Amino acid sequence: MNAWGEAADLAGAVLLLLGCLQCLLGVIGMLRFPDVLSRSHAATKPQTLGMVLVLAGVALRLRHGVDLGTIALVVFFQLLTGPVASHLVARSAYRTGRTGSRGLLRDDLDPQLSDGEPRDE
Repeated sequence: MNAWGEAADLAGAVLLLLGCLQCLLGVIGMLRFPDVLSRSHAATKPQTLGMVLVLAGVALRLRHGVDLGTIALVVFFQLLTGPVASHLVARSAYRTGRTGSRGLLRDDLDPQLSDGEPRDE
């Protein structure tokens, strides 16, 4: 194996480790945050970045055309579906009044959904 291959393997291992740590931080955030809105944030942002880092590490380790194409598709769909799913969960929690929105500093959706009257939780 040449020096470039060893450097790519080392960089791939580092990216795998960083991605796993990022996913772990997202899981810890999901367990520790108090309400649905903050949990959905912790479920989406660190998990998406962690998955991209893990897949970049795998791509550096594999280095074959078909594998890289498959990994690119997985990254694309992860970036597309993860945030959308989290947004839909947060929106449905908001509409059913299960967000714990009493702690919100500003609620732009409340006048639109309830004819200007504050919602009771």
